[in-house]
Amino acid sequence: MASKPDRPIGRKVPTDHGTAKIEKKNAPFHWGWMLLLLTVFQLFSFTQTLFPDGVFSEKLGLVFLLYIAVEWLYIAVARMVTQRDDFALEILAFFLSGIGLTICASIHETYAVKQLIAIGMGLFAFTVLSWIIRSTDRAMVLRMPLAVAALGLLAANLALAKVTNGALNWITIGGISFQPSELVKVAFIFVGAATLEKLQATRSLTKYILFSIACVGALFLMRDFGTALIFFFTFIIIAFMRSGDFRTLILICAAALMGAVLVISFKPYVANRFATYRHVWEFMNDKGFQQTRVLIYSASGGLLGLGIGNGKLRTVFAASTDLVFGMVCEEWGLLLGILILFAFAFIAFYAVRGARKSSSIFYSIAAVSAAGMLLFQLALNVFGITDLLPMTGVTLPFISRGGTSIICAWSLFAFIKSVSFNIGDTKPYRGRKVKGRL
Repeated sequence: MASKPDRPIGRKVPTDHGTAKIEKKNAPFHWGWMLLLLTVFQLFSFTQTLFPDGVFSEKLGLVFLLYIAVEWLYIAVARMVTQRDDFALEILAFFLSGIGLTICASIHETYAVKQLIAIGMGLFAFTVLSWIIRSTDRAMVLRMPLAVAALGLLAANLALAKVTNGALNWITIGGISFQPSELVKVAFIFVGAATLEKLQATRSLTKYILFSIACVGALFLMRDFGTALIFFFTFIIIAFMRSGDFRTLILICAAALMGAVLVISFKPYVANRFATYRHVWEFMNDKGFQQTRVLIYSASGGLLGLGIGNGKLRTVFAASTDLVFGMVCEEWGLLLGILILFAFAFIAFYAVRGARKSSSIFYSIAAVSAAGMLLFQLALNVFGITDLLPMTGVTLPFISRGGTSIICAWSLFAFIKSVSFNIGDTKPYRGRKVKGRL
């Protein structure tokens, strides 16, 4: 009979079971399977729009082929360059952008081409911005030029824009229209995170407060109340991210005072926005026309929808922009609508979890404020068109038709992704005496 091998008394021999648990816990995100599943979903969706008027569209076929190729090429190259497997955010962005691209294709070929170009520009902006903020020193150098550029864009908007749907928020140059406020969102978070990272003097704090007041004030002058509210909410998040510091109390008080003064100053316009709130059925053929149609048609789609292109909401004004969530629920089904909401919830969870582990205040503030901005804009869009909140006319990130909206959403994802840059390089905030920690 063979004798048992000797082992030191009082020591436990590690088992394969324990090692397996550790390996399972540290297993990387299986991006390959998720991307394959996403591609199957997109092929199923895309094929439903390839035959407008019963004739195969070669242009749409090329658009969809290019989009899927870009997805796989980006992930493959990024994995090779970065040697990382964490592509959950990028796959979510491709998922949401693909829904928007399909909706555009179901309306008109031209919309699909423009949306594809916008997605490509957004992906480029995401890549470039990720490279820029990978170095915090580089970010500090660029914060002042970006602040000046942001204020210049808003000033140009006030000077050059024409009233569109009651607001001065579009500039047209050479036949190309864009919305400067969407680009300023990116600068607003960049400048805020960089300023609070280096916040050591009262003068720096004063400059940031003045910059915030100028941005929100300009948006009110444009009568873009929804975007102004998004900026104000993001400002509050950035202020809270410096909790534990007396300067944060000044930020919050200044933000509250700024909001109160602006609301009082523009009371007639704000009051008009609330005129039909919670009373849309009383104005169902007037000011409540859009919201009542969203409520009626989105409910008619049931869990699985009526089929892409078969909805009635698409005939209502702003169906593919402000009301796009209603289109998704009607044509794709309530289940996909809920899945979209869960996708944004995951984005917020990713940002908060990463911010707790990040060793840089800049990345933490940038990620949480960007996720908060996207989540708040989602809430304004979804709850506004369903009359749970006053309708403000903001877009649904990634899904609504619009070039600058897509570019902005992808750029904000660069801030959220940034929390993964230096996790594990140094100790996280917890247990460290870092001024302004989470």
